[in-house]
Amino acid sequence: MACNVSGTAFITGAGAGIGRTTAFTLAKNGIENLSLFDLDPALLQSTKDELQTAHPKVAVETTAGDVSKEEAVDEAVRRTVERFGRIDISVHCAGISGSMGIPTHKLSVQEWQRVIDINQTGVLLCEKAVIRQMLTQESRGQRLGRGTIVNVASMFGLTAPLGASGLMAYTAAKHAVVAISKLDAKAYIQKEIRINAICPGYTDTGMTRNWYEKGYLDIELQLRAVIGRQAQPEEIGDAILFLASPMSSYMVGSALVVDGGYTA
Repeated sequence: MACNVSGTAFITGAGAGIGRTTAFTLAKNGIENLSLFDLDPALLQSTKDELQTAHPKVAVETTAGDVSKEEAVDEAVRRTVERFGRIDISVHCAGISGSMGIPTHKLSVQEWQRVIDINQTGVLLCEKAVIRQMLTQESRGQRLGRGTIVNVASMFGLTAPLGASGLMAYTAAKHAVVAISKLDAKAYIQKEIRINAICPGYTDTGMTRNWYEKGYLDIELQLRAVIGRQAQPEEIGDAILFLASPMSSYMVGSALVVDGGYTA
């Protein structure tokens, strides 16, 4: 069986980074419809324009909004279903690192809450809205079911890697994303909704480059990975494609680590 996908995919954080790359990866591998959600309308439009140039047969819907606001998430899901009829794949990439280098005894409640709202509550709100929709859908068979969800966590969701000080809120939120994925995977698999998490290592995105530029990460940290480099976004997109496809149909509640051996 080829690692292909079909139907409609809903992707958050689709304006940049892993979310944007995932949209192109799914488009290249069979998806017919894409619904893209991001806070930044300009980035969303850029992603849409480039997608429609590269993959003119793929229909693209965009919604700008804040993933931490329930009404915004509900509206994005509503618009997706209104246009495409259902959601077959939902990939929740939206996230921020928050301020780095702040030790716990100096971390403000406001900064903590900002990161938790987006990285943790945002995933919960997306799952809530998408699962509610998927429960109304007909199953597409044993390997496809009613739908598939991939939550983007991090290797920080499984451990606390050295070299990235002051990421208390980010690390706590990513641990929570793994827990949410495992709990809901067990709760909804009998309803034919399959849920997994992916845990990327250091990846060459704007977020990670910002960490390096501000001196919060030593570039040599990437050499701690067995592979000796950081990931390219396409490598994470390929792993998300696998989790979203029938190729991973027997994976339920997994936290797939894609970190070049960093945490091995």
